[in-house]
Amino acid sequence: MHYRADIDGLRTLAVIPVFLFHAGPGLPGGYVGVDVFFVISGVLITTILWEDMKAGTYSIVTFYERRIRRIFDMRRRDFADDALSLLAAEAG
Repeated sequence: MHYRADIDGLRTLAVIPVFLFHAGPGLPGGYVGVDVFFVISGVLITTILWEDMKAGTYSIVTFYERRIRRIFDMRRRDFADDALSLLAAEAG
């Protein structure tokens, strides 16, 4: 799937109510941004699956492998930091 500036712009707009909701008490509407994020995720996942099906390369296993690999790549540093923290805590 190629980059979509329109979807990226929508994500940017969706983060504003979430940020304002968490910025202080009495600022409602954060749930609207979260709902928009869920819709965007559904569109992107459906598009990826649809393109794979059209190309004849659809595999649910491959789909989840790509998702897990992407999440792990983004969180590799977090996992390493957690492991080092646990080792340091056990060392005393």
